[in-house]
Amino acid sequence: MAKPPVVSERPPCRLYLITPQSIPDLAAFARDLEAALDAGDVAALQIRLKGANDAAVLAAVAVLKPVAQSRGVAVILNDRADLAARSGCDGVHLGQSDGTVSAARTMMGRDAMIGVTCHDSRELAMDAAEAGADYVAFGAFFPTATKETIHRPDPEILTIWQETVEIPCVAIGGITAETAGDMARAGADFVAVSAAVWSDPEGPAAGVRKLCEAIATTV
Repeated sequence: MAKPPVVSERPPCRLYLITPQSIPDLAAFARDLEAALDAGDVAALQIRLKGANDAAVLAAVAVLKPVAQSRGVAVILNDRADLAARSGCDGVHLGQSDGTVSAARTMMGRDAMIGVTCHDSRELAMDAAEAGADYVAFGAFFPTATKETIHRPDPEILTIWQETVEIPCVAIGGITAETAGDMARAGADFVAVSAAVWSDPEGPAAGVRKLCEAIATTV
């Protein structure tokens, strides 16, 4: 009888930070970002500016990318592989209607980090993995004001993925310091957050500290 595939031990869960949908003052936000990234272990920053034109997106990348990359934080652009390649981002995050992994790979090169939103579907996630995605994202696990959501996966999807597939998974959607630990324990390799940091009443640095402390309790 053939042995089942062995899934290697995964590194500890880390934080994946997403910008607000709108950044009216880039200089002020860059200062907040510096404080946030200096407050804890952040693996990646996704620049997600819904509704912004190309010039605004490129301007945001130009200001925020050096802040993140100088701290060893990967910069991922949401939706637009063409702009990600043009602006020198480390990767792109694709929704289900944002083009294929192969097209993004052609534009960005073999070393780019390509992630795919897979909602509550292991089938979509397997398709993305087979197409060459570097990570898949499941969610929204909780209600969120950041974007409209109709999918509400059970955390068990993270556990099953963790136990059977090598490619990392990201948990996203309404996650707070109170629930980040649960997502990490369920099997998330990365916990993606936005409002939990930028809307923290004590400031973005405090938001990152609380989330990192919550994740660290699962190690």
